[in-house]
Amino acid sequence: MTLEEISGQENTMENADRVQNAGAALEELLVAAKEQDYLTVGVYESAKVMNVDPDSVAFCVLATDEEYESDIALQIHFTLIQAFCFDNDINVVRVNDIERLADLVGANETGEPKDAHCILVTSPCANPWKDPALDKLGLFCEESHSVYDWVPAITLPER
Repeated sequence: MTLEEISGQENTMENADRVQNAGAALEELLVAAKEQDYLTVGVYESAKVMNVDPDSVAFCVLATDEEYESDIALQIHFTLIQAFCFDNDINVVRVNDIERLADLVGANETGEPKDAHCILVTSPCANPWKDPALDKLGLFCEESHSVYDWVPAITLPER
């Protein structure tokens, strides 16, 4: 085994740990934000918040799965949301387990799962919300950006 192969294996293992830690931090953040009523769930609801009060958005999660990967309208929405987030220095991550996200954010008033394709973590401008998980995810995104991964993928921990 060459030095490059060993180094590559170590980097792969470190990256897997980083993604796993980020997944735990994301779950922690979503649970805490839900308790504080700082979540906006749904593509259209998120677009409204970004249009009315972009400074209140602290973090963005985009979610899809195999069923929706070929949904052109959803992909266009994702592209527009990502562009908006980049223009406003909002960190964005992608999650490939929409069912797990829907479980974390809960159901709507009728008891049906919410549209978890886009989730915003908001924070009031007058009294910004500080959360250690949000700081961890910010660092994760910063590290990902340094290697040109602009929308890093996160895997949520298994239940």
